[in-house]
Amino acid sequence: MSKDYYKTLGVDKSASADEIKKAFRKMAHKYHPDKKDGDEVKFKEANEAYQVLSDEKKRRQYDQFGSAGPNPFGNQGGGQGFGGFDFSGFQQGAGGFDFGDIDLGDLFGGGFGGRSSRRKRRRGSDMQMRIEIDFVDAVFGVKKKVTLDHTKTCSDCDGSGAEEGSSMDTCPECNGQGKIQTQMMGIFATVTECPTCEGSGKVPKEKCKKCKGAGVTREKEEIEFSIPAGIKNGDTLRISGRGGAVKNGPSGDLFIQVLVKTHKSFRRNGLDLILDYEIPISDAVLGAKHTLTMLDDSKIDVKIPSGTSHGTTLRVSGKGIVTDRSKGNLLINIKIRIPKKLSKKAKEAIEVLQSEGY
Repeated sequence: MSKDYYKTLGVDKSASADEIKKAFRKMAHKYHPDKKDGDEVKFKEANEAYQVLSDEKKRRQYDQFGSAGPNPFGNQGGGQGFGGFDFSGFQQGAGGFDFGDIDLGDLFGGGFGGRSSRRKRRRGSDMQMRIEIDFVDAVFGVKKKVTLDHTKTCSDCDGSGAEEGSSMDTCPECNGQGKIQTQMMGIFATVTECPTCEGSGKVPKEKCKKCKGAGVTREKEEIEFSIPAGIKNGDTLRISGRGGAVKNGPSGDLFIQVLVKTHKSFRRNGLDLILDYEIPISDAVLGAKHTLTMLDDSKIDVKIPSGTSHGTTLRVSGKGIVTDRSKGNLLINIKIRIPKKLSKKAKEAIEVLQSEGY
């Protein structure tokens, strides 16, 4: 039975090549089997119609004989006329169906089965490491050095892979396109990055002797970086471009997780510094002035009010952790030291207090 290819694509017999192409794109987008509401049968019918009507010679033959006429594909044993249209060529890589300048990957915003036919920019791998620092360094910030064993852009060829003075030639594998057809999925060929030129479309006429054309070398490198004031235990620093290098693309990033050691006297809560401070019972009762040594060895005077109770927190404004945006406070948790032994005179004094109900 003769098939009406014009009706299949929804165009008039007088439709131009551009109109036929647009009609096919619309139907392919609607019925592609990889889509949730796709229809494989209608999709194949649209493809069959497009293969005929997009080819000037086949279209003339179809207009003259119809789909039941002489077989324009030259299939042997694949059925008679257009009715014997053989799709096996898609799966087997044979038949060489030509879709002209239609990018089938564009129809679905990223290729078939979720794979994009568009070449993505290559990027080096990220690296991760941990470093342990002192509490004081976390409070005030510090510069540190670490040694990395990673891939670096070749210093001799600056990442091109070519020997100095050597020119770059068109890649013979992909003819400068940067991508090649590598496999068949479903009924369409997928396109991947050319492994020879790694997507650049160019290859060095003479390879760099140091990196042998790879554009990168593996080396040990010492890098210096700054840890900002106020960093917290477990925070991660990101150092852009200091991860692994890759040819024809930017280097990855280095992520450094910072672990902070505990301090024998101070701890923190946000930007506040907390100090547990022990005073004698007499200072708690009568009041006193104490001089404290801070993390940077500076001295501050703190007044202990008379009648201070055990567990009282004294607040010294602005003496906590200072960052570019804010500053914390010093919080002093008072602990009263109870003597285990008293002199005779001291015991008599306490007994007086006791007798008066204190």
